[in-house]
Amino acid sequence: MNDNAHDPGGAVLTALILETFRFNGALLQAGDRLVGDLGLTSARWQVLGAIALADPPEPVARLARGMGLARQGVQRIVNELAAESLVAFRPNPHHRRAQLVVLTAAGEAVYAAALARQAPWANALARGLPPGEIDAARALLQRLRARLEERREEP
Repeated sequence: MNDNAHDPGGAVLTALILETFRFNGALLQAGDRLVGDLGLTSARWQVLGAIALADPPEPVARLARGMGLARQGVQRIVNELAAESLVAFRPNPHHRRAQLVVLTAAGEAVYAAALARQAPWANALARGLPPGEIDAARALLQRLRARLEERREEP
């Protein structure tokens, strides 16, 4: 077999990857439209969500790792959110320089407003799709992500 040719599994996986890229683009655009008037983008909303769900609060590097994103990109967004008083920094008892990031009252309000829009949006998008199929897609993506994370050191 030619090393550049896909076997059947590799061909189907490649098609899934390409569709995932297209889906991600459409999802980001939809998220931007959903929360744009709240002063958020999909990226800012994602970071706010990571901060909101962190228990206990985390420093930027750990937030970024949990989201699978580069620390520098998350740091830039956190700095923007801090400049708008949506997040604040707190001392980290485990690391003097890596401060913890927390939502402010304003950040909690914006995040709550975004979540209030997300549930009806998700319900409408899922309408007519079998929940079991949606969960199977989620489970498959989770398994593929785990495989990628196991192989981080490979080219």
